[in-house]
Amino acid sequence: MDLDTEVLIIGAGLSGLGLAVQLVRQYGHRNFEIIEKSNHIGGTWLANSYPGCGVDVAAHYYSYSFCLNPNWSRKFPLQPEILEYFESVAAKYDIEKHARFNTVVNSAHWDESSRTWLVTVTDVKDSKTYQRRCKILISAVGILSMPNPCDIDGASSFKGPLFHTAQWDHSLDWKDKELVVIGNGCSATQVVPAVSDPDNGPVKKVTQFARQAQWIFERPNPVYSNRFRWTMKWVPLAMRAYRAVQNYYAELDFYSFGTESGAEIRKMYADYQGAYIKRTAPAKYHDFLIPKTEVGCKRRVMDSDYLGSLHRDNVELVYQDPVREIVENGVLTESGKLVPADAIIMANGFQVQKPLLSLNLFGEGGVSVAEHWDKFSEGSASSYFGTCLSGFPNFFIMMGPNTASGHGCVTYTTECQINFTLRAIKPVLNALKAQRSLLPVIGWKADTVTVKPDAEQADIDNVQEMAKGLVWSSGCTSWVFDAQSKRNTTMYPDFQYKYWLRSVFIPWKDFDFSAPVSGSSHPLGVVSLMAMSAVIAGVGSLYIKEFV
Repeated sequence: MDLDTEVLIIGAGLSGLGLAVQLVRQYGHRNFEIIEKSNHIGGTWLANSYPGCGVDVAAHYYSYSFCLNPNWSRKFPLQPEILEYFESVAAKYDIEKHARFNTVVNSAHWDESSRTWLVTVTDVKDSKTYQRRCKILISAVGILSMPNPCDIDGASSFKGPLFHTAQWDHSLDWKDKELVVIGNGCSATQVVPAVSDPDNGPVKKVTQFARQAQWIFERPNPVYSNRFRWTMKWVPLAMRAYRAVQNYYAELDFYSFGTESGAEIRKMYADYQGAYIKRTAPAKYHDFLIPKTEVGCKRRVMDSDYLGSLHRDNVELVYQDPVREIVENGVLTESGKLVPADAIIMANGFQVQKPLLSLNLFGEGGVSVAEHWDKFSEGSASSYFGTCLSGFPNFFIMMGPNTASGHGCVTYTTECQINFTLRAIKPVLNALKAQRSLLPVIGWKADTVTVKPDAEQADIDNVQEMAKGLVWSSGCTSWVFDAQSKRNTTMYPDFQYKYWLRSVFIPWKDFDFSAPVSGSSHPLGVVSLMAMSAVIAGVGSLYIKEFV
């Protein structure tokens, strides 16, 4: 059966773009297609365009290792510069011509008769629905692509704009307006100082509602000098060395996550950052702003002038009188106080593993992802290496369950998964190449690759067991956990370099590779790697006998 494309990638963000580029760089392979719901490359850095949005990892570390950028303006740049970087990577490798924008995936079914994936998609512009058949299917939808809805009573009655930070309404002119921000995580602490800044045409007032304190860390953000950027660009290995230093210190930080072994480090953090909060924020907020939870139990927030902005006359933090109801002209608190609002901004996080379920994937025997999770992990999100599901042949997940890191960098993890996936699908790509080639294709060939069920279960159980000894399990509420099962579905419980090692030294015994369908390969293209190795070894032994 003819394929529409050999590799279909869902999502054109950091993961999807990176995989597409590496297909081109490593294999010279361009028979792939990207399905993207937005109108452009960028993923979360396209969606999150709210004021003050920026990265909280050093940009030289956050960028792809295979496409470094010497021209970052500062250590932690803002969203427009990050998006521009990904656009430049896409342009360099001519990726956009492979993308179908404004298109959503409705469902994907494994067709056992043809051993292919049949993906149903809809073009949202003309509402046209059609199907794409592929051999390899990649989910790169990300874990921060589906905002949490507003579940506050009365939300539909509000007369002004009400939106999530990841769906920012750029028609909103906030100057001299009254805004309500609900939440106090990373997005909220970037929005509040940006909209209240006197240099940005500030709001009349922004009232922020917060339920739980977050550990807010001091984070200087130096501007890079021309000399520094020149050094990064022209001095051999300087940029690699600088990136390695960022990686080294990030990895050291994992020691702080051990429930017992990291206690002393966490106390040091708590003392230092607690003192920073006290000297930076208004005294009236100190009791709330210094958390009672362990450092690292919840995601740390890097301070981008949030604490300083709380001194401004047009900023108020409310933490003892939560929102009870939204009314047409503002919000009512539990005490009955009306807080007027011209706009309400939700900074209430994301449905972390819901994006994968929204794809409506069905593997062998018509088993859905949800049914698979019921069997393997009490209904909570899980997978082998955060990447594979047994019973879902030729299917791989980027930034899947238990791949996030509390100390490292998402790009590092994604690149590990990309390299792992490229190794795993190489035999399938070889078989596909052999089918269309008149010349021999040297290398191992397979029709499908699937992780074994027992290997998946063992890996899932190991991750959960390791997570029990880390600070995430110390008692706080966090996005790390599945709401029902209370299992850690988000974080990888080890050093990132160990995740990298697993992507290099893959235990192939954990996988089943099915042979290519008989007659599907060109006769000259079925020379196995093992046979070729034997020939080379034989020639080599003759050479040694002749000259030694």
